[in-house]
Amino acid sequence: MNTIRMYILLVRASVRSRMQYKFNFWLSTLLAAIVNLMDFALISIILWKFGSLKGWSIYEIGYLYGTIMLSKAIYRSFANDVHHLEKYLVSGDLDQLLIRPIPLLLALMAQNFRVMFGEYIQGGIILVLCMKTMLSTGQIDGWAIPQTIAVILIGSVILFAIGLGTATFGFWITRVSDLQNVTEDAARTAVQYPMELYPGWLRGILLTLIPVGIANYVPALYVLRDEFGWWLLPATTLFAAVFLWLMLQFWKLGMTRYQSTGS
Repeated sequence: MNTIRMYILLVRASVRSRMQYKFNFWLSTLLAAIVNLMDFALISIILWKFGSLKGWSIYEIGYLYGTIMLSKAIYRSFANDVHHLEKYLVSGDLDQLLIRPIPLLLALMAQNFRVMFGEYIQGGIILVLCMKTMLSTGQIDGWAIPQTIAVILIGSVILFAIGLGTATFGFWITRVSDLQNVTEDAARTAVQYPMELYPGWLRGILLTLIPVGIANYVPALYVLRDEFGWWLLPATTLFAAVFLWLMLQFWKLGMTRYQSTGS
């Protein structure tokens, strides 16, 4: 309980420090939302013209887009600086976190805590509008709402585990930003759209080596199309838990290889 209380205090201090620069905070939030919105607007224009993409309607693609965006927003709200571990390794600031009376990972997660309002609002609006249309046409029923909440939470755990695993490589190679571009940014962007677009070898990578496809695409097959069976969401939950446990063990191993930058 003391550890959790300390973590909450650090998060509150982080939020207060960010709110000292309100203009910068709201401007960065707005710009992030605009960039993401333009990305989805482009594919929407194409879909309005051609009707579907590999058999997926604009509303189904909006579902993929909205769920993965909300999962990312949760992950990056609570663990933003896990994604930015490289700067701590390069500057040596990680040493300051090591002396705090809570585990290193929690101390890192408490740094620069932020609520990604732009992503929450944008992802939520797109998801609600698409689900409302699919509900009205009878493609999905009311059970899809709690199932979708579960998909978003499961997805945030999977994205966090991927981010944690990628960051851990920094204890060996220090510079991990290029690797993160592949495992986090590019992979997450890929699963905003149906995986039928990609060749078999790439689908295999996105479902196994970098299992971001399990965060939204796989459960969407059940929620939207009733494929596989009821067991798919529990199986996805179990996978997320096991995957996160493995990445936590990898993180602990990486910490034993950490060497300070010295003076």
